[in-house]
Amino acid sequence: MIKLGELVMILDLHKQGLSVSAIARQLGIDRKTVRTHIAKGLEPPAYKKRTPSPGIVGPFEPYLRERLAAYPGLTAVRLWREIKERGYAGCYSVVRDRIREMRPPRATGFEVRFETSPGEQAQVDFAHFEVEFSDEPGVKRIVWLFSMVLGFSRYIWARFVVHQDLQSLLRCHIAAFGAIGGAPRDILYDRMKTAVIGEDAEGLVIYNRSLVDLARHYGFQPRACRPYRAKTKGKVERPFRYVREDFFLGGSFRNLDDLNEQLRRWLDEVANPRVHATTQRVVNEAFAEERPSLKPLPASPYSALLKLERRVSHDGMVSVGGNFYSVPDTTRRRVLDVHVLADAIRIFEEGALVASHAPLEGRGQKRLDPTHRKVAPPPCRRPAESQPVVLQRAGQQAARRPLAFYEAVGRRLASHGGPR
Repeated sequence: MIKLGELVMILDLHKQGLSVSAIARQLGIDRKTVRTHIAKGLEPPAYKKRTPSPGIVGPFEPYLRERLAAYPGLTAVRLWREIKERGYAGCYSVVRDRIREMRPPRATGFEVRFETSPGEQAQVDFAHFEVEFSDEPGVKRIVWLFSMVLGFSRYIWARFVVHQDLQSLLRCHIAAFGAIGGAPRDILYDRMKTAVIGEDAEGLVIYNRSLVDLARHYGFQPRACRPYRAKTKGKVERPFRYVREDFFLGGSFRNLDDLNEQLRRWLDEVANPRVHATTQRVVNEAFAEERPSLKPLPASPYSALLKLERRVSHDGMVSVGGNFYSVPDTTRRRVLDVHVLADAIRIFEEGALVASHAPLEGRGQKRLDPTHRKVAPPPCRRPAESQPVVLQRAGQQAARRPLAFYEAVGRRLASHGGPR
């Protein structure tokens, strides 16, 4: 069997006018072979696949086939270790190549994209970002991007927060529902700890109680995606990359409020007015179609709370979530009840509300209500010149005089030789 290069050479020499015998002598091949390939023209030679010899892996092939039939996902390294325990003494590469031929083919059809009807589903997740605010040059801060993406329209609502804790999760949900004017029927979550606590003995997902209360209030059903299946929530994963590359990278932000304000403008002016690459529709136009299908917002605000007890510090502050909130100077008890709502911190003394604050982002910050600090005015005193000085003997008083008077008395006494 000649090689493809030799075939090209035969045809080229024949085109130059050389005889079959001359071509055979020049290339060192038989004249019949030259004549045959001249007749066929430029046709790649067909090579017969040789049947591989069993070799050193041969005795272990039945075991390997049985294991691969039962567990197609077993790695070649794992199977190599197993047959080594059964007496195989060869190298790993031989086993790897043989398993590659033996492994049953995987089903590799086209990926079917899961689309949802209007108002049916949204996807929620947090993404990690590092930022250096211009108000704090040289200081790297970690912030988290909360994002809710509607499945039908791909409409994005997002906000940067300092923590991905439960209160941030609840506040962002409330703000997102208010912005989009309703709630979807289902919300898909990654297995974040603030949403999913774990699974019971039967494998059923256990959701955070506060999230369940929020879902009951707004009428949606929380659903946890399958573990290690990023494609399950691809509608929210891909926008994170889009936000990072199209908005965040190369930007300049003074602080967290400025970062969120710029993000809001970018969403309103760039992200949501664009033609989506998958749906081939303008996001805002699709959202206008989806919005009537969302569940209407409830008449009453969400008011679920977390009850805590906190000790008042010496400077009249209580600590909640790493931040400090003031209480009035008139507070008498050292331990107070604190109710943490999604949008408020309320502090009670013996059942009476004594302070209410908007929650702070971050840690180590203080929120002081000026009305909580009332400094008593200093006591009224008479002018210094008119204040009497009480002497040692009871009932005796002397008027306060300027120092010049006593200096004059001293000089006169000195000129007369002192007191007698």
